Amino acid sequence: MHKPFFAGRRFFLVLISCLLLQAAPPLACAAPAPVPAAAPAPAAAPAYGDTLIYGMLGAPGNLLSFMSTDTASRDVASQFYIAPLRYDKNIEIEPWAAKSYQVLDGGLRLRFTLKKGIHWQDGTELTADDVEFTYKLMIDPKTPTAYAGDFKAVQSFTKLGRYSFEVRYAKPFARSLVTWMSDIMPKHLLEGRDLGTSPLAQHPVSCGPFRMEENRPGSMIKLKANPDYLEGRPHIDRLVYRVIPDSGTMFLELKAGDIDLMPSLAPQQYAFQAQKPAFAKQYAVYKSLDSSYVYLGYNPKSPFFGDVRVRRAFAYAVNKADIVKGALLGQGRPTIGPYKPGTWPYNDKIVDYPHDPKKALALLAEAGWKPGPDGLLQKDGRPFSFTVLVNQGNEPRIKTAIIIQDELAKIGIEMNIRTLEWAAFLSIVQNRRFDAVILGWTIPADPDAYDVWDSAGVGGMLNFIDFSNPEVDDLLERARSTFDRAERKKLYDRFQVILHDLQPYCFLYVPEAITAVQRRFHGIEPAPAGIFYNFIDWWVPRDDQRYRMDP
Repeated sequence: MHKPFFAGRRFFLVLISCLLLQAAPPLACAAPAPVPAAAPAPAAAPAYGDTLIYGMLGAPGNLLSFMSTDTASRDVASQFYIAPLRYDKNIEIEPWAAKSYQVLDGGLRLRFTLKKGIHWQDGTELTADDVEFTYKLMIDPKTPTAYAGDFKAVQSFTKLGRYSFEVRYAKPFARSLVTWMSDIMPKHLLEGRDLGTSPLAQHPVSCGPFRMEENRPGSMIKLKANPDYLEGRPHIDRLVYRVIPDSGTMFLELKAGDIDLMPSLAPQQYAFQAQKPAFAKQYAVYKSLDSSYVYLGYNPKSPFFGDVRVRRAFAYAVNKADIVKGALLGQGRPTIGPYKPGTWPYNDKIVDYPHDPKKALALLAEAGWKPGPDGLLQKDGRPFSFTVLVNQGNEPRIKTAIIIQDELAKIGIEMNIRTLEWAAFLSIVQNRRFDAVILGWTIPADPDAYDVWDSAGVGGMLNFIDFSNPEVDDLLERARSTFDRAERKKLYDRFQVILHDLQPYCFLYVPEAITAVQRRFHGIEPAPAGIFYNFIDWWVPRDDQRYRMDP
């Protein structure tokens, strides 16, 4: 669940739009197809220069990626760090910081050789010492990270030389290569330091395509091209992230030319404005089924949602087709689980709960919720009145909440909607002070869902509903312990059946990903990995450039 951003990166379980977090390409999907207005045809040889101004809803928090659980932070951090491996444009594994790698002993042993001459921006060379440090950092119980699980599966790490290392596994681990798509951290800057007060959290030292130039927390982050990046400096001089916490305002900024890229057009923006000739003349729009899903998640410790009959009742009460039609204007698909429809892990044999308010009421009555004098359902004198949290500025989710609110009201349930600024939202969710939330997860290339759904994550940042089920634990462990896709498919199918039965989430929909980019940017080539995998190759003809890099 979460995503690579500009450099065809590794995939993480992260929330959409800011928590953990918006989109990763699936293992098998069609290339994102641009709507009829595609990017401009290349002109002359690619030029250097100009700035891309990128609009983002949420403000990045911690730019040490292993400590980040929100998409905004991970997106920005992806510009500073590299990993031994990554996914290419076709979502195939390829070396990155590694010069080569070998899979030995049937996958129980991996051997890597790093490229020489990769430097952090302070001039220190990146070596196997940094990778070893990163591994030890990730398995250290004192490290505040949500991503330790993959590293803990490693039996041993052995540094073979300045640029080479080997890792061993006691048993097959399906995500072994994916583990080494994780960011390499600078040993010389973090070893022995207090991670909670590290200045790198806001001002990273880079070995990636861009370097930090200026950070105005909550407002703007300005990056400049790294001339020493191992693949050559990006053609774009600067990348500026502007935090605009409302999608309507962001779209107005886009139309005014104050930002160059909006990553998630709201459905109504796409349907009613983005296809007009004047807009299409200025912006290329890229549209595909997103690698993410949106869900209604329940706090099982809430007095309302500990009973599975209540959660199943909600599945009958919520009309997903109406949500896709009303909140997304048809730009999405209803879904039943944590995988992308059409990809191999998705269990297409599951028949979703039909929209059936009478069945919902019957289940609620079984659970003790009966009509009260004011029309609201009540149990032991408590009215069924709860609050759902939604992040501020996310119009489709807010509209989703309104539609659900109306449907629940028809069966005697009062759902209050509380929209919160992202930092406040995260704090409440991570401290379990909520009844229900409307959120989203990215869908990673590998279907391993251990970090979100295994009991080992209870109390952590990703399994924030504290889901615990022994059979799920067993299924996830077995699925990550085999390379046999057919066997993994059986295990993940059963995993989805259990989630469908227990309804810890009401899985709602997979939205369409709709990205608008100013047409002066050339070199955009849609592929299964999306459009950002080759961002360093995007360029602007010199005569079309708007911004000049100051000396």
